[in-house]
Amino acid sequence: MTMAMTASQLRCGWGWRPTPNQQQQRRRMVPVVCSIAIENAKNKERAKLKKLFDEAYERCRTAPTEGVSFTLQQFTDALDKYDFNAEMGTKVKGTVFATDNNGAYVDITAKSTAYLPLHEACIHRIKNVEEAGIIPGVREEFMIIDENQADDTLILSLRSIQYDIAWERCRQLKAEDAVVKGKVVNANKGGLVAQVEGLKGFVPFSQISSKSAGEELLEHVIPFKFVEVDEEQSRLVLSHRKAVAESQGQLGIGSVVTGSVQSIKPYGAFIDIGGISGLLHVSQISHDRITDIETVLQPGDILKVMILSHDRERGRVSLSTKKLEPTPGDMIRNPKLVFEKAEEMAQTFRQRIAQAEAMARADMLRFQPEVFIF
Repeated sequence: MTMAMTASQLRCGWGWRPTPNQQQQRRRMVPVVCSIAIENAKNKERAKLKKLFDEAYERCRTAPTEGVSFTLQQFTDALDKYDFNAEMGTKVKGTVFATDNNGAYVDITAKSTAYLPLHEACIHRIKNVEEAGIIPGVREEFMIIDENQADDTLILSLRSIQYDIAWERCRQLKAEDAVVKGKVVNANKGGLVAQVEGLKGFVPFSQISSKSAGEELLEHVIPFKFVEVDEEQSRLVLSHRKAVAESQGQLGIGSVVTGSVQSIKPYGAFIDIGGISGLLHVSQISHDRITDIETVLQPGDILKVMILSHDRERGRVSLSTKKLEPTPGDMIRNPKLVFEKAEEMAQTFRQRIAQAEAMARADMLRFQPEVFIF
């Protein structure tokens, strides 16, 4: 077999190898071809993006809201929802997201965090915000009362809102001439200080029905009526005398009322019946003899008593549990039964009184001398 190549073999490439110069030229041509291909792809992408931009521009120019899932009004409302007035005294809705020993952090959708100090969390004195129900997740309406200039934190208050509600409530109760319960929290030379509806009011000594000293009424809950309610001047004046006068008008002989034992003396027990102090004499506790009252009653005991007499001029009320006993001695052996049967026994007592009064009137008419007219 000859080693020489024919022309056909050379055309077919059999045994052909490029020369070193040819190999170097081929290597120089490959990057050029790649660069052209990449540039063409980039041009196609630019053309595609330009087309999309032109189409989007045309839509914005001719139909800006086409294909949008919300209306322009909805978009405006959404902006208003998250835009609020941060002026002092403004009320805002917020959600508590964290608490600490000094207060709570509140999200009011503002740029900066809002903070509720402990002393602004409630109209009453509390030890921690949890006592006022302020826990993470709670949503409330707050009032902006200040701003911390150091970090732009808004200072919030619940107490200010509660004060507004309390004053409005007191104005309403005064207009209704209602009787309210209040706790005596302080005493001074002029009278008492009582807390009513979360506000502190003044009770002049001239408006106190009880003959007890002011110190003796401290921490007691007694009835009041409103004399003056002036939020602008922060004046809240109360009257215990007016409240007692109304309550006394409802004390009928033979009526049953619920009271609590205030104090015990050797001769009887003083019972608080709605702010009025009545005497339950030792002889009116039970039909059975009682030598030591404290074996039957203790201060703070709640019991039902019947009104025996009421001297409005002297402010004295006489009470009885003896008349309520189904059988003699029940007040000693089974006081629960006495209180369960109280209304029934009182009704029987009132019927006996009515019968006695009717018989007395009949006797008076029977023995009345005849008058002859000439």
